[in-house]
Amino acid sequence: MKSGFVSLIGRPNVGKSTLLNTIINQKIAITSNKPQTTRNIIQGIYNESGYQIVFVDTPGIHKPLNKLGKVLNKEAQSMAKDVDVVLLVVDAADGIGTGDKKIIDSLQGTDSPVILVLNKIDKMNDTQILKSINDYKDLYPFAEIVPISASKKDNIIALLDCVKKYLTDNMRYFSDDDITSSSVSFLVSEFVREKIFRMTEEEIPHSITCITSKYEEKKDIINITVDIIVDRDSIKKIVIGKQGALLKSVGIEARKDIEELLGKKVYLELYVKTIKNWRDKERYLNELGFNEKDFIS
Repeated sequence: MKSGFVSLIGRPNVGKSTLLNTIINQKIAITSNKPQTTRNIIQGIYNESGYQIVFVDTPGIHKPLNKLGKVLNKEAQSMAKDVDVVLLVVDAADGIGTGDKKIIDSLQGTDSPVILVLNKIDKMNDTQILKSINDYKDLYPFAEIVPISASKKDNIIALLDCVKKYLTDNMRYFSDDDITSSSVSFLVSEFVREKIFRMTEEEIPHSITCITSKYEEKKDIINITVDIIVDRDSIKKIVIGKQGALLKSVGIEARKDIEELLGKKVYLELYVKTIKNWRDKERYLNELGFNEKDFIS
């Protein structure tokens, strides 16, 4: 029996959450084409005969614009410590960026082996993939370099085989049936936030968060209420949409994912509330599960 913890780090929008969902074969982390989609640390539990690997998806490391951004960076950077393996996920098709180099610099002195994951190779030919490997290999003493496509599920088995070589524990931390350590309430609120990300313009999603305020399971149905928190009334109007159209669409699409996750009919209510400057208020960050004190490096 081999087990261990593996952290996924990288710039925003390189495909960390997609990779986690692909490995677990279940949607537990929300995805979108907008950066900084992931805000909380999410654990995905991979079980196989003789192996249990706990993958930890982290927020993308970025230039922070407010207190929330600073806390997210500390969360991500803290997860490069005290794990069996670090997976540095990069967008190979996009080339090496300043953000990639900064993250690589921050890994200097890390005790854990670092595997470089070259994602999005489905957008590249063999020559471009080889060039990407050569471009990265001299920047850091990577334990392995593995090209993959998380969205196409290419080379995922090879990546798992690499990870297994570095596992150091010999106990199960979770049961064989567990796929995540995140609560159902958290996943529900994340599914709602994902739909807002996908249905609104670039600047809107980052002023929004979601909290499950009611979760009531009955025999034939689960009644759920999710509060959508925004920082301005103007954003509130956009999220609701003309005659409530956008909010209704968010609810319909989120309910599909929630019912698939829970295997039961769901009645979902959504409410939009304005809390000005919530991203800079420590009280609200703590209520949302972000505590800066927990991530002091």
